[in-house]
Order: sequence, then C-alpha cells, then structure tokens
Amino acid sequence: MAQECRLGLLLALLLPVVGASMPGTVVRLNEAALSYVSEIGKAPLQRALQVTVPDFLDRSGERLRPTRIQILNVHVPHIHLKFIAGFGVRLSAAANFTFKVFRGPEHLELLLPVVLQADVHVAQGSIGTPVVSISTCFSLFDNAIVLDGSNSMAPALLVPLQQHINAVLRDKLCLSIASLVQDLNVHMGTVIGLTPVGPESQIRYSVVNVPNITNDYISLDLNAVLFLLGKPIVLPLDVTPFVLPEHVGTIGAMATVGLSQDLFDSALLLLQKAGALNLDITGQLKSDDNPLNTSMLGQLIPEVARQFPEPMPVVLKARLGATPVAMLRTNNATLRLQPFVEVLVPASNSAFQSLFSLDVVVTLSLQLSVSKVKLQATTSVLGDVQLTVASSNVGFIDTDQVHALVGTVFEKPLLDHLNALLGIGIGLPSVVNLQYVTPEVSVYEGYVVISGGLLYQR
Repeated sequence: MAQECRLGLLLALLLPVVGASMPGTVVRLNEAALSYVSEIGKAPLQRALQVTVPDFLDRSGERLRPTRIQILNVHVPHIHLKFIAGFGVRLSAAANFTFKVFRGPEHLELLLPVVLQADVHVAQGSIGTPVVSISTCFSLFDNAIVLDGSNSMAPALLVPLQQHINAVLRDKLCLSIASLVQDLNVHMGTVIGLTPVGPESQIRYSVVNVPNITNDYISLDLNAVLFLLGKPIVLPLDVTPFVLPEHVGTIGAMATVGLSQDLFDSALLLLQKAGALNLDITGQLKSDDNPLNTSMLGQLIPEVARQFPEPMPVVLKARLGATPVAMLRTNNATLRLQPFVEVLVPASNSAFQSLFSLDVVVTLSLQLSVSKVKLQATTSVLGDVQLTVASSNVGFIDTDQVHALVGTVFEKPLLDHLNALLGIGIGLPSVVNLQYVTPEVSVYEGYVVISGGLLYQR
C-alpha cells in the first residue's frame, strides 16, 4: 500500500489540483510536467508491478507437476505520458520482467518484455476534487527469452509456461495500475482541506469546473476561499470568472499558475478583518536617537510642550478602517493603505490621552516571490507618506512640520511589520511533498502568473 501511495502521489503531478475562479486561480500543467513524472515515476512503478504469479501446472508428463514461478526483478526503462484532449492522460510504459522458474532441483531464468498502456480519465468530483479513473488498460507481451547460464527448456514446455505467465500478468498488471489510480483519489481528498494562512485564518481550494485538457496541457479553474475564525471572506462586489490567457508564463515551464486580482483582494480583506495590519509604535525615552516623545513634539506643537513639561513617551496607534487596495499593472504591483493614526501619551491612570489623530495614505511597491509552496511579498514605500490632521486636542498643527517627524517614525516600523506579515505567505496550489522550484513571478494587468518547475520529495 505504501508503494501504491507513493506512485499515486507521483501521478497527482499530472493534475492541477487547486486554484480558483471566484476569487480566481487557474493551474495549468504543461508537457514538461509529464516528462518529469515519467522520469521520477519509474522506480515506484517497478515496485508496484512486483505481483505474485501462481504455480504453473506442467501437464507434459504422466502426472501434473507444479512449477513455482517467482518475479526476481521488474525494470521499467521507459515511461511515456501524453495528454488526450478532452479526456485525460495516456500512460505507456515498457517493462522487462525477470522470472525464476523452479523446475526440479534446478531452475532457469526468463526475461519477458511487456508493453503497458492505460488511459486515465480526469473529471470533476462531487466534493470539489479532481477524480481519476482507468478507462482502458492492456498489456502486450513479447516472446520470453531464456537468459544465458540458465538450463534450457524444451519449446513444448516454454510455450505453455509463457502462456500461463501472460494470462496472469494480463489481469494483475492492469489491476495494479487501476489500484494506484483509485488510491490517488484518496489523496485528492486532502486537496480541499484547510491550509493555515495565519493563527486564525485558512485557505481552501476546490475544483469548480471540469478540467480543460488539450494536447499541450491540462488546466483547472478552482475556487479559493479564505476563512477567518471559520467564516468565509466574501468580497463586497460580484467578481467575474478569471481566464488565464493561452500564452503566458515561461516557455518550457512544468507549471503555470494564474492568480487573479480577486484572490489578492480577498487576502487583503482577510488581513484587515483579522486586525493583522494594525500597528502600535511606542517611543522609548532612553533612546537618544528616537524622536517619538513629547519633548520632540513640543518643539513643533507649543501646546504639547505646555501640557507635558517633562518628557513622556508617545504611542502611535495605526488602525486600518479602509480596505487595502492591491493594484496589478503590467510589471508593477502596488499596495495602497489608508490607516487612521492616533498619537497618544500614557495618562496617570494607565489609560491614554489623545493628542491628535491623522489620516494617512501610503503607497507601497510589492515585490512578489515564491518559496516552496507559498506566495510571499516584501514592500517598500513609493513616494511620500501623505498625512492630514483628522482631529487635534493640542490646537493648531502644522502638517508640514509634523510630517517629517511622524512620517520618519511611522515608515520603518510599518515596513518591518508588513514585511514580516507578508513574508509568512499564502499557500499556493500543491499536493503533498510537492513544491515549486525556480519559479518566476510575472505581473500582468489584473493578474499574476507564476511559472517554473516542480520538485517531488519522498
């Protein structure tokens, strides 16, 4: 069963198992992925074809003589996989079986070349997973060869012996392949499980359409739903289905993944609702180079100096009321935040006294990257941080003067906070033990494309 599970997972590489259309993700596996699976699938297939052969009953004498047959080795020198448009994948494999035939006190070894072919149908399951099944399967047998060093066998006995072996393998080999494919459906059930995004948030992928299969690739539209505290994140506006253009991504890539604007919007809405984008910045009085205290503010705002003749630490509380906006343009991804920042000082009763509040607008550049199976991002500020006074308990505030102080103090902690948060990443379409290698991320108008290789690690 362990061998079947491993090969089942290898066959899973043939299938784009996760993505979305509302919000939209499309996963497309290309011919290069089939070549990769063909290579790494040889060893597991060899182990799976190690079936048992019952004794052969020799009828050449006056009485029946049982002859034990054992498979010594199965060597698969070649596997070829190709897409069947509108259907699935065709598996063709060449296998050489080495048998030991125990006849009396001596034995002989036979080499039997076999060609296997199976058509795997790919469909959409009722619970939102891809479902695979064997449509046709057959084996073609060449003549058995008596290996050098073995005792000879009369043709009159060799012919019925091979007929016996062929009859057994004809059924058992296809049953083994069918079992592997059926076992794959069990693994597909894990695809729709919840994958953690943060401490209280998850993402779940499921198939929403029948697979689109051409002679060059297999593609699925999938639904990616983000959850916060068990509740789905729902976009406030209707979204349109996402269609991944035909010719995008790196030429020769195994996998091409398209992520629509809607997926980014959902992720940002989740972060906002979770409060993950909120930020508290506290000044430290003992730090000589930290300007975040009442003495520094008092030099710019006289009322602050009057109310607080002794230096007091200042706290900036940034709270995100408006939903962050991600903008995807060709070769350019940006993030726009509009936090409400309250400037506070601690009061004697452990509460805080508000000095003033600011409406802030900051535009950030997003640099997207992929690590194994996660999409990550880092940010940097584009242009100036925009500040406007929302309210004041310390009289008139010259925004230009405050901008230099508050903007400098606010910018670095904000970037540190966002980069740590976005560095956690969000899970991309994958299966167990599979990750992306040498991925390239490209930004287009309204969507992002990830293309690259795949690595399966047992």
